[in-house]
Amino acid sequence: MKYQNLFDKFDGQNKFIKTVEKPEIDGSQKAALNRKGNILFNTGDIEGAKRIFLTTGYSDGLSRIGDYYKSERKYLDALRMYWIAPDRTKAEPIIMQLSELLKSLIHEEGDPNE
Repeated sequence: MKYQNLFDKFDGQNKFIKTVEKPEIDGSQKAALNRKGNILFNTGDIEGAKRIFLTTGYSDGLSRIGDYYKSERKYLDALRMYWIAPDRTKAEPIIMQLSELLKSLIHEEGDPNE
C-alpha cells in the first residue's frame, strides 16, 4: 500500500506517517550506529541513543536506557525499554510493582468481589 498517496491531499501540512517497517541495515552499519548510540548515551544524550538503539534493535543498549529511566523513576518508560530489549529479568520486578499498585488502588476503591 502506498501510504504517501493516502496523504497527498495534505500537501504543505506537517504530517507524520508511522509504519512498522524497520530499515534495512547491514552488519557494519548496525555496528557503527550502535557505537554512535553508545557515545551519545555516555555523553548524556539519552534520547538520541534511544532512537538509534530502537532502530538497530540493540538489546543491551535498550536495557541500559531502561536502567537510566528506572534511575529517574520513570518506571513505565523503563518497562517499555526492557520489554523491547527483551530483558524480562529487569521487566518482571516493575510489572510486579505495578500489579501491587493496581491491587491497592482497587482495594481502596472497594472491590465488589470482596
